Amino acid sequence: MKEKIAIAVHGGAGTILKSSMTLEKEQLYKAGLEEALKLGYQILDKGGSSLDAVTTAVSALENNPLFNAGRGSVFTHDGTHEMDAAIMRGDTLEAGAVAGVSGIKNPVVLARTVMEQSEHVLLGGNEAVRFAFDQGVDLMEPEYFHTEFRHKQWQDALAEGKVQLDHSDKKFGTVGAVARDRNGSLVAATSTGGMTNKRWGRIGDSPLIGCGTYANDKTCAVSCTGHGEFFIRAVVAYDLSCLIEYKGMSLQEACDFLVMDKLQKFGGEGGLIALDKHGNVVLSFNSEGMYRGQYVEGSNLTTAIYRS
Repeated sequence: MKEKIAIAVHGGAGTILKSSMTLEKEQLYKAGLEEALKLGYQILDKGGSSLDAVTTAVSALENNPLFNAGRGSVFTHDGTHEMDAAIMRGDTLEAGAVAGVSGIKNPVVLARTVMEQSEHVLLGGNEAVRFAFDQGVDLMEPEYFHTEFRHKQWQDALAEGKVQLDHSDKKFGTVGAVARDRNGSLVAATSTGGMTNKRWGRIGDSPLIGCGTYANDKTCAVSCTGHGEFFIRAVVAYDLSCLIEYKGMSLQEACDFLVMDKLQKFGGEGGLIALDKHGNVVLSFNSEGMYRGQYVEGSNLTTAIYRS
């Protein structure tokens, strides 16, 4: 039987209100999500792997300065950019991740390179950048990551003396993708620039396997976005897989329990995108909005931002 292909993406969650969004900005966000979905789906439709589809989709979002990952990454307290990313295969349970890296054009590509070209899962900081150089991963000068929008966010955060999750209207800036290919293989990837004005090498959930990113062909692929500290403490991504594998929950039931119940009980805000072994997609969040989209075989491509 031919497996149903599917892909879903997100571009972050949080207090995203229609009243504070211009029509032009809304259209740009949706166009960015749509481009990522189409690029990933084209690979799947031609018989390509979910690994390639997810890498391509997340790279497209990293290249878009609207999203807090890659080129659009926020500024740290010291005026630099420190990025995190992870990718995981559901067929072999292999994974690769990087944390606190600077100058990497597409952190998701470096995470995949860690998975495929090293004996490790997670590399961090300057040594991860040196590994990237040795492996021929694309590097960019600091100017590439400098956008006026992010620079103003940083200046505002410095003036107020606080760490911001992404910008003043409390958006959790992360991008991610999950996909299922013709072989039924699931893959998940997540990438982020972290928190505006962050200090001390802070790392969130995105590069931590089982917290912000997880994939297992027996259960699901999941990419999270939200206040990372809560997603780490709740081990959200792996917990979703466990609820399906050990409790027999459906993908929708497991997502609803985690996002709407467990996370909210101790103040965790955000959401996730998930895809199960049957090709079902759930885009779940407990915040006002989440940049999201899906493209499932037999259905139309859809994108959305707000809760309604």
